[in-house]
Amino acid sequence: MKVQQISVFLENKSGRLSSLTDVLGKAGINIRALSIADTSDFGILRLIVSQPDEACRILKDAGFTVSMTDIIAVEVEDRPGGLAAVLGILENAGINIEYLYAFLEKSSNNALVVFRVEQIEQAIKLLGENKINVVRGEDVYKL
Repeated sequence: MKVQQISVFLENKSGRLSSLTDVLGKAGINIRALSIADTSDFGILRLIVSQPDEACRILKDAGFTVSMTDIIAVEVEDRPGGLAAVLGILENAGINIEYLYAFLEKSSNNALVVFRVEQIEQAIKLLGENKINVVRGEDVYKL
């Protein structure tokens, strides 16, 4: 039920993001979702891609500083309060969310929200018990 996310340390200078996406594109790796947090000197790019192991290897070979992180992806009703309901379940269990980002699925009316949490196994179990669909990594990579 875990999704592998690639995190890339990027210098905050012109062309670095373009170079990274070019490397992935030439390797036939599709970006499914991304998020970037930056400062004046550097950024952390978080990516979900179609082939995470291959992407990690290719990016390292291209000179990027890369790491892999386990995250979870859940379907959230795309309606007012949909995300609040899921977050409330985690909050009530004392599970801290380090960060999240989201995107709309192509084939449904749900949003797919990606979470990095401290207690990943507990979060997966709890969400499942509350009938929240935790999406398998293989399914996320194919979106």
